Amino acid sequence: MMTYYRPLVRFDLPRPDDALMLAGGAGWFTQVVAHVRGQTPRTLGVEALPDDWRMRLTGSRPPLAGVEMNRTRVMGILNVTPDSFSDGGRYQSASIALRLAQDMVSAGADIIDVGGESTRPGAHTVPVEAEIARVEPVIRAIASELSMPISIDTRKSAVAEAAVQVGARLVNDVSGFTYDPMLAGYCARNGLPVCVMHTLGEPETMQANPHYDDVLLDVYDFLERQVKTLEAAGLTRGQILVDPGIGFGKRVTHNLALLRHVALFHGLGCPVLVGASRKGFIGKITGASPADARMPGSVAVAQAMAAQGVQVVRVHDVAETAQALAMERAISTGVF
Repeated sequence: MMTYYRPLVRFDLPRPDDALMLAGGAGWFTQVVAHVRGQTPRTLGVEALPDDWRMRLTGSRPPLAGVEMNRTRVMGILNVTPDSFSDGGRYQSASIALRLAQDMVSAGADIIDVGGESTRPGAHTVPVEAEIARVEPVIRAIASELSMPISIDTRKSAVAEAAVQVGARLVNDVSGFTYDPMLAGYCARNGLPVCVMHTLGEPETMQANPHYDDVLLDVYDFLERQVKTLEAAGLTRGQILVDPGIGFGKRVTHNLALLRHVALFHGLGCPVLVGASRKGFIGKITGASPADARMPGSVAVAQAMAAQGVQVVRVHDVAETAQALAMERAISTGVF
């Protein structure tokens, strides 16, 4: 039976002499939790780590699209769709979208993520031509004015290619590179960093009846398989963000289990991204509705992710998140 090792991450000082540093950042750990399917997790000292797990957990993550991965970075969400669950229809013109991107950069965003197809539960697939028509002018406008890296949130190679031609520098695929067999090769040939996300089924049906044997380990195994596929295509682990896919084919209990134990995914040897901003499970837990009333809950999730060493949080509320993370970092490390 395979054993998976989850580091118990800390940031406080002083740091013990026997601590291992997490992924080249300020986080450290002296203990890990060993997970085996069907067994109660056990807490062990770091001396129990096999060499491959030790290497992946401690190895520095290189810059991604020019962004250092040595602390938690903020990816700002810019949806140019008529039907996204939180901000659908608000930023469809290039001029309005550019102003939002400028505001997000001023507020502390490190990456802008532009999407032209809603993947909320129940959403339908958007034709390629329509998706390109939505994202292309927006990305062109942002890239002409800002040096900030732009990510294209798409499942389709044709959309990715059109976006990259006008300035996108990272491809974020919510299907985990399972939707379009051409996309992984395109990214590898062009040296594009990617984000590979776990999802269970298509957006139209993913929330119908999601089931897992062990959600934490099932998601880990999926991401490991997809990372190996991307490596085979020509990408390195340092070019691959991994995302457990909060809200994509998951019940509230699944989301909470993934968030509580998200540090396990550092064992993939890739930077970790979490996108939980304004999602429905926050409303179910807190009663906050509509989606844009969930900023406080979203910021709380981002802080919890930073406390486990997650390298990127994908958010709508950039200013509030960036400020909270700056304070979290200052309190835990004394660095400001």
